[in-house]
Amino acid sequence: MTLVKWNSNGNANPAFSNLLENFFGKDLGEFVGRDYATTTPAVNVVETKENFTVEVAAPGLKKENFQINLNNNLLTIASTYEKSNEEANGKYTRKEFGYTSFQRSFTLPTTVDSSKIEASYKEGILYVYLPKREEAKEKPARQINIS
Repeated sequence: MTLVKWNSNGNANPAFSNLLENFFGKDLGEFVGRDYATTTPAVNVVETKENFTVEVAAPGLKKENFQINLNNNLLTIASTYEKSNEEANGKYTRKEFGYTSFQRSFTLPTTVDSSKIEASYKEGILYVYLPKREEAKEKPARQINIS
């Protein structure tokens, strides 16, 4: 027995059939474009001797689009961006709008000095700097003399 895809309209209008199949078979973001999807950007966390750095890839956004909150030891990075475009030309008006948002939360280790957290946004990447407490910083190796 072979499974055969059935088309209820008898292929009377294959273009319409393909449109419906594409619409219902894909994620909304894939069908209508990135501006209409809720996305979660890629995040890198880099640890050095002095600090942790959280790097959030968010090209096209502005620093005003971000909210960074610290509640106890939970760091939350969020962004909301709305875009609207309206074009009027004689007999018709075309209006398109988009909404993009994301939120990422991170539980900070006790080694982070939360009073010194800073952030910057450069060339599409949000950087959040999480300095380590002095007592948590890696100390250089030293030799212990025997008495």
